[in-house]
Amino acid sequence: MNEHLPGRTALQSHATYLAGEHDFQADIEIMAGSELIGTVLETIMLATNMRFAAVARVTADRWVACRTIDEVNFGLAEGDEIEIQSTFCQSVRDSGEQVLFNDVATDDVYQNHPIALNFGIVSYASIPIYRSDGSFFGTLCAIDTEIRDVKHPRVVAMLRMFASVISQTLETEEQLAAQEMLLEKERELAQIQEEFVAVLGHDLRNPVAAFGAGLRQLERNPEPGRIAAVLPLMRSSTRRMNELIDNIMMHAKSRLGGGIRIAATQNAPLEQAITDVVEEIRLAAPGHRIDLDLRIDRPVHCDASRIAQAVSNLLSNAIHHAAPGSVIAVEGADTGGEIAITVSNRGEPIPDDLKGDLFRPYRRGRKASSEGLGLGLFIASSIAEAHNGNIDVECQDGTTAFVLRLPRTGGDQQPEGEAEHGQ
Repeated sequence: MNEHLPGRTALQSHATYLAGEHDFQADIEIMAGSELIGTVLETIMLATNMRFAAVARVTADRWVACRTIDEVNFGLAEGDEIEIQSTFCQSVRDSGEQVLFNDVATDDVYQNHPIALNFGIVSYASIPIYRSDGSFFGTLCAIDTEIRDVKHPRVVAMLRMFASVISQTLETEEQLAAQEMLLEKERELAQIQEEFVAVLGHDLRNPVAAFGAGLRQLERNPEPGRIAAVLPLMRSSTRRMNELIDNIMMHAKSRLGGGIRIAATQNAPLEQAITDVVEEIRLAAPGHRIDLDLRIDRPVHCDASRIAQAVSNLLSNAIHHAAPGSVIAVEGADTGGEIAITVSNRGEPIPDDLKGDLFRPYRRGRKASSEGLGLGLFIASSIAEAHNGNIDVECQDGTTAFVLRLPRTGGDQQPEGEAEHGQ
């Protein structure tokens, strides 16, 4: 049948369906994979002697085969599409009425109809298929190039019954698919929750144990020299615990509230907020050199505390993955139209297969067995997006750089979907 259709290459085909890229992929997969639908079409052909039977998805401008049995060699398989104007199914959809004729040469309504003549169709049946909500899905078609009795009342009743069976099968399969997807999501969520609890227990236990060890040392030896040596380690443990708790709370609130909320101000003290968080981390992690270079000398419209939290998360990530003895750099620049804050470290580059998951919650790198809930980068990215900005990652010549970009000014309006008060 395809050879009669000019411009056929512009339409989707069986190959598109096999590639999993068809516009009606889900509908076709349900029909093509159902044993019941195959049995229905075979029964129609046996009962009517028709040699072509199909279920078609029909819209206002599309006709797509979802399941076919073709003994006439029309050349139509699952996913093949023909011009809607070259089918009787368009009138079935528009009118809601079936189209039936035994012999196109003598039929009172369709005598010598150009569509039938174009494809060599002699006898034809097209029955509308409706969903339970009354919406139109498509048609049940039976075709032959010889005279067949498809207008007999028993045949018509059978075709209508099978159209109803197809509708019920479609909806049953869709419901099963939806339930399977829901069950799979529940399994995934349960697994994530188990991993979350396990990692959280591990990550909190370590800094709590370190903090307790510091207290015991101070109790045994409260001399100034010992205090000066132990306090930085205790600060590091406290910072780690606070970071974990902040990220968990923000992630929970964002899920409940539909996203990270910010309280942006016109003249936000961004430089000071970033400087404070870098100084805090320097005290908590004295074993790492952190260079700070900020050149943001104009007002910025943002939530400075949230941006500082994002920088803190990026800096913690850099410390965790930095090569021993290397310098970690925090830089801020005003490029005119945006602010760019870069946190970079020397170390192993991020594998390409991990880059796509870096900013997703509970996704951790290949050092994940040691620590990390996998929320830090996700929270940082969410804060950037709440400011209509983003975070990019660049790996080059042994240096990994996370670049947080946000508009220098956001105007007088809050970003869409965000509250006027912070958390």
